[in-house]
Amino acid sequence: MEKRVPFSKWRQRLWPIYSFELKKLLPLFFMKFFISLNYGILTALKDTVVVTSKHSGAEVIPILKGWIVLPIALFCAMFYSKLSNLFRRSHLFYGIIVVFMVFFMIYAFVLFPNSESLSPHQFSDRLVTMIGPKFQHWVAIIRHWMHALFFVSAELWGSLVIFMLFWGFSNEITHINEAKRFYTLFSAGGNLAAIATGPIVCYFTKKYAHINIIFTQQILLLFVLLFGLIIMGLHFWICRYVLKDVRYFDPSLSAKKHKVKTKLSLWQGVKYLGKSKYLRYLAIMVIGYGLTINLIEVTWKAHLKLYLPTAAEFQSFMGTLSTCVGLTATFLALFIGSNVFRKFGWKVSAMIPPIAVGISGLFFLLFVMNKTKLTAMTAFIGISPLAFIAFFGAFQNILSKAVKYCFFDTSKEMAFIPLDQEAKVKGKAAIDVVGSRLGKSGAAWLQIFLIDVLGTGSILSVTHLLIPLVIVAVLGWGRSILSLDNEREKIKEIST
Repeated sequence: MEKRVPFSKWRQRLWPIYSFELKKLLPLFFMKFFISLNYGILTALKDTVVVTSKHSGAEVIPILKGWIVLPIALFCAMFYSKLSNLFRRSHLFYGIIVVFMVFFMIYAFVLFPNSESLSPHQFSDRLVTMIGPKFQHWVAIIRHWMHALFFVSAELWGSLVIFMLFWGFSNEITHINEAKRFYTLFSAGGNLAAIATGPIVCYFTKKYAHINIIFTQQILLLFVLLFGLIIMGLHFWICRYVLKDVRYFDPSLSAKKHKVKTKLSLWQGVKYLGKSKYLRYLAIMVIGYGLTINLIEVTWKAHLKLYLPTAAEFQSFMGTLSTCVGLTATFLALFIGSNVFRKFGWKVSAMIPPIAVGISGLFFLLFVMNKTKLTAMTAFIGISPLAFIAFFGAFQNILSKAVKYCFFDTSKEMAFIPLDQEAKVKGKAAIDVVGSRLGKSGAAWLQIFLIDVLGTGSILSVTHLLIPLVIVAVLGWGRSILSLDNEREKIKEIST
């Protein structure tokens, strides 16, 4: 065994890694980097093709997320659980990555180039005539079914590859002492990937914009294929040269991890959360974030399409946005986050996201409702009211995601620390299933109801109805934090 000398105070803060551990750390770090880089590229592409397609718009996003992505994600989770009993984890890893890569290549070189001939325009036009133009965003999914499939696949890359494959693999081969030191670096890898996404997407989008958006998408998806091959290569290298070394992996310790069931169905997750007030507050906190950011984001993307109607402009902007998110999150993590947690504690740190997201989101929605009143101010700045709303919405989106990565995710993970081992494992599984998915999908269902029942078929017609929903979501989010902090104090008192 390698000798482990205790770290100095500064070494503990800056680089708490032993030199011999780099053989395990670096391939996992780069695996997380390339998986997140693929997700960043796919996110820029999926939003572009869905929002900017003819007879489509941002209103399609909540339908896809709420009614298609959610059930498919739940089915894939259950199917993966069944397959894990039949196949080795490494075979499932390679198989899932290969399926994604094959589909992305089919989309890039078959479906997208022939989208006009493959789209059932006549059938879709008849449907719009029958049900009315108010519901054409539903018909847009049928009209542009190949783009809808790509959107769903890109979303599933985040759910399956990042959370199930990478984090599942990392949890399998990493013991607790390593996780405390490694996992923050994995998160940093995700931030670096977000920073790298913008230059890649913007460079190739601008370089080949004069040809067509299809060629740009093909180039970027070839990068996705390349990074997918690198991901599989890194996984193979770890299995071949790291996991056979007892310094890095002990199968007996891995077996102990599975004594507690970590995979819960949606209904099992709801029942488990019902047993614990502490976990219910934590779940409300997660749902509150998902509701708030998703209720605002679709409205912003609808305005962004008005401001940047061409696919190339929209795609370049989304790539730049990813870089800004990564830079902001990295700055907050390095210079602000740790100091806030150390000086002000958990409650203050956990309250920063609802305050930041809520205030900036409400200002954005108020600006949307009062476009005409912005004319004098925007004329002084030298831009149009629409441009101001598009850029302020981008600022709000960057701020929301940056405080999530820096404060929300950290405070959420810290909230599990006082719990016993079963509550930690099952509680986290339940909140990942119930909280995360209900937050995102709940916002989608609410928006669909507002657009189709109370609105005119456009997200822009229901802005005034979004404001009270955002207020309720933020207040519930903040209240859950205060209640959760009280429960944390009670646990501390009992333990002392």
